[in-house]
Amino acid sequence: MVCIDFGLGSRRNVLSLLHKSIPVKTLHICLVIGLLTTLLTACGDRLTATNLPSSETSNLPVVRGRISEVAPPALIQQLRPSLDRYAPQVTILSPLAEQVFDDSQVTVKLQVSELPIFQDDTLKLGPHLSLIVDNEPASAIYDLKQPIILENLAPGTHTLRVLALRPWQESFKNDGAFAETTFHILTKTGKNAPDNNLPLLTYSHPQGIYGAEPILLDFYLSNAPLRLPNTVNEDNSLQNWRIRVTVNGESFLLDTWEPIYLKGFDKGNNWVQLEFIDGKGNKIENEFNTSVRVISFDPSYQDGLSQLVRGDLSPIIARSIVDPNYKTIPSLEEKTPIVEEETPVIEPETPIVEETPVIEEEETPIVEEIPVIEPETPIVEENPVIEPESPIVEEKPVETETIEKVEETPEAIESPLTTIPETKEINEPASSI
Repeated sequence: MVCIDFGLGSRRNVLSLLHKSIPVKTLHICLVIGLLTTLLTACGDRLTATNLPSSETSNLPVVRGRISEVAPPALIQQLRPSLDRYAPQVTILSPLAEQVFDDSQVTVKLQVSELPIFQDDTLKLGPHLSLIVDNEPASAIYDLKQPIILENLAPGTHTLRVLALRPWQESFKNDGAFAETTFHILTKTGKNAPDNNLPLLTYSHPQGIYGAEPILLDFYLSNAPLRLPNTVNEDNSLQNWRIRVTVNGESFLLDTWEPIYLKGFDKGNNWVQLEFIDGKGNKIENEFNTSVRVISFDPSYQDGLSQLVRGDLSPIIARSIVDPNYKTIPSLEEKTPIVEEETPVIEPETPIVEETPVIEEEETPIVEEIPVIEPETPIVEENPVIEPESPIVEEKPVETETIEKVEETPEAIESPLTTIPETKEINEPASSI
């Protein structure tokens, strides 16, 4: 489309000529077409502008295909204020800046203040430090008393970056929460050495395995200027920096330094890329300003972070990951139901103890068996039974022997009634003889 500008007088002459040579209806039609063309052009410019995130649209949710931005999990929103009062200060004591080592093994010493770092015994979560060697995936540090040893480092230049993180892997954004140092193994090289005078992007999360959505997207910016209005200076390419995020091929832009939560990941492996670009869409060239990670999404994964995101934990138990002195309270609460389960097991044992009186009842009749001996005394009285046997003996011809035996027994002497009839029976047959 070609635009021709005329002076005021020229425009009047042109209009008069057009009025004379062109019919009125045709002129009206041309004016309407020109007006519609102007309106469509303006609408097209507005639609193109709204496709790119700006300071006015930064608060809008990210929606790109399957990947979309959602609110943080409810438990994380409840726990976050507990750590907002901290402003951690991280320091790398060893290795020193530009230090050269003759060995591929390096011992790292870190220091952090204004933030208690610890790991909950049950959920394995807590405030910690994230250690990044060059641009490799980070390692979580929960105890600075344990030695940190880097092994099998390749010869050349290496850079350590350390972040202070919340239990759910979100980095602190205050000054001092990030530390960096560059050292060398055997010799210096130009690789893995970021320029400290240029903006630097540090990829934090996601990384590793996740068992629940949404998944946190978090990063740290160094030497990044504040976002200023366009009228501050002529060259505002750095002031209008953006972070281009690509998830499984779907891209969107972020113009604010804030963590976001995303959902729509595929089961299995997913890849995430972060790029630091200026206001014109060009990459800000510096080491590590483009980073890619492969993560895994497995809904059956049951780690502490997945339980926290899904809301499977009670607020009381979740409190133990933000307060190191609070971890003893959930432990007692967890033990109480266990004791309650044991008490009914002990109660059935009490009737077993009550069986002891049953044993006493069994023992008492055993003791009462002693008087059973008393009825044995009538057994001694069975001697009179011998007396009826005596007349049977009398019928036997051996009468003399019976007499002698009777005389020998004192009982026969004491009972004269038995002896008298016996003598009579003996004398009567003698007279007849």
